[in-house]
Amino acid sequence: MNGTLNLRSTAKRLAAISLAVAFIAGTAACTAENKGPQVTSTDISRPNTSESGSATPEATTPASGAAGGSPSATPTETDGSTVSASPGASPAATAVSWKTYTDSAKTVSFELPQEWIAQSVTPEAGSLPNAVKVEVKDAEGRYLATLHTGLPTAAPASCPPGEARPYVVISSVPLDIPHSDGPDTIDPRVVFRVVQGYKFFGSYGITNMVAGVDGQSCELRNRVLGPAGKGDISFGDVPAIHAFAADEKVAPAKAFDTLDLAAKYAVHGSEFANVQRMLLSLKVNL
Repeated sequence: MNGTLNLRSTAKRLAAISLAVAFIAGTAACTAENKGPQVTSTDISRPNTSESGSATPEATTPASGAAGGSPSATPTETDGSTVSASPGASPAATAVSWKTYTDSAKTVSFELPQEWIAQSVTPEAGSLPNAVKVEVKDAEGRYLATLHTGLPTAAPASCPPGEARPYVVISSVPLDIPHSDGPDTIDPRVVFRVVQGYKFFGSYGITNMVAGVDGQSCELRNRVLGPAGKGDISFGDVPAIHAFAADEKVAPAKAFDTLDLAAKYAVHGSEFANVQRMLLSLKVNL
């Protein structure tokens, strides 16, 4: 009797084991057939072409050491010093999905990340007819930059003796847009520059204006002098950057404790990588 019970008990255990094995095998088969929950990569990183003044929707910033990947300018192009971020960290990638903003008159267009917001606003008083002003914010509504065309000619910045401050060009990339040439102009560039004050104050934008003399300036303007009769063009976080006083509001310009931190923002920061690509994508039809 006891032998019969032991045989039955053993048979039940074997049956249970067989069912468990079958269940595990079935689960593995489902996984192998992609029927279970899975996470897969859908985006592919590609080299950023922004260093040559162009950009593609899938672009990312090139790896350190890549040809043309150093975010600096020849000093004769801006008369400012240049600096590079310390090696180690990899450059930040740009956003994966991008869209194109075009104004209703189709005079300007530029690319921006899919989640960012571009909103048309009223041009400043004194702007030329058909001027365009567009504010750009990120997905959380944080201000990033303003595009303004049709700006009237601005008077030269006042710079009394002894008040100029050292500035550094951290990033400078050629930009192809309509502009005027003159004795105090350079070819248009997308730049990130830093002025030394009680901190290092940084700003990004477009310019074709000579910044200063002997690496010093009272004001760095994010402005391209437009063709005669068409007005100037500004696209950046602020119209101009200077060494702020301790009681002045800095934002939306940037403030850094060290020059190295400013360089890292431009070289390794995803915000600047996206902003730079947006600025480089600007097209203007005058």
